[in-house]
Amino acid sequence: MIDGLRLAVTTLTVVPLRVGRIDPRSAAVAMAMAPLIGLLLGLVLAAVAAVLGAVAPPLVAGAVTVSVGVLLTRGLHLDGLADTVDALGSYRRGDAALEVMKKPDIGPFGVAAIVLTLLIQAAAITPWTAVAAWTAGRVAVPIACRRGVPAARPDGLGALVAGTVPVPVAAGLAAAVVAGTVWAVPGRPWQGPAAVAAALLAVVLLVRHAVRRFGGLTGDVIGAAVELATTVTLVGLALD
Repeated sequence: MIDGLRLAVTTLTVVPLRVGRIDPRSAAVAMAMAPLIGLLLGLVLAAVAAVLGAVAPPLVAGAVTVSVGVLLTRGLHLDGLADTVDALGSYRRGDAALEVMKKPDIGPFGVAAIVLTLLIQAAAITPWTAVAAWTAGRVAVPIACRRGVPAARPDGLGALVAGTVPVPVAAGLAAAVVAGTVWAVPGRPWQGPAAVAAALLAVVLLVRHAVRRFGGLTGDVIGAAVELATTVTLVGLALD
C-alpha cells in the first residue's frame, strides 16, 4: 500500500517522494489511489479559484487556477492528450500509430487539443466544480487500467499498469465519485452525477477506440483519458 501510494503521488503530481517497490501489485494500488490524488488536487485548486475569484475577472481566475493545476502535474496529462490526438489524427494503426505517438514534437492536432482543452477548463472552472472535475478526471485512471485492457507496448507506463485494476474496484471507485458529486451544482443534485457519468462514458469509449487503433493502452492514452474526463465534467457542470 505504501509503495503504491508513493507511486501514485510521484506519477500524478510534482511532489518529490522516494519511490519504493515498482511492480504490478504496487502499480495496481497506485492506479486505484488516483481518485484520492485528484480529490487533493481539486481541493488545492478550489482554494486558488476562491481567492482569485474575489479579486480577478472570472476568466483570469480560471486561467490562473488551471495553470496551477498544470504545474502541480507537470503537464503530464496534457502531453499524453497531445500525443494521443496526434496519433489518432494520423489515421494510422498499430505500430505506425505508436510511432507517431512517440515523436518528441507535437503536431497541429495535438496543439489544437491542448489549447482548446485549457480554454474550456479555464472558462468553466469554479471552486465548486474544481473538486468534482479533478476527482472525476483521476477516476479515469483505474477505468483505463482495468483488467481486460491490454498494453499496446511491452514496455513503458502502459505495460506496467494496463490490466492491473480489478473491474469491481474500478466500478466501485466510479460509482463513489458519481454519487459524491450530488453537491457539485447547488439546487441540482442530479447534474453532478450526470456530468461525471457522461465523462466516464467518454473515457470508456476513448480507451476502447485506443485499443482498436493502437492495439492497447499506453501512458499517453491514460493522460488523454484524464484530461477528457476532467473537461467533460467541467462542461457538464457549467450547463444551465
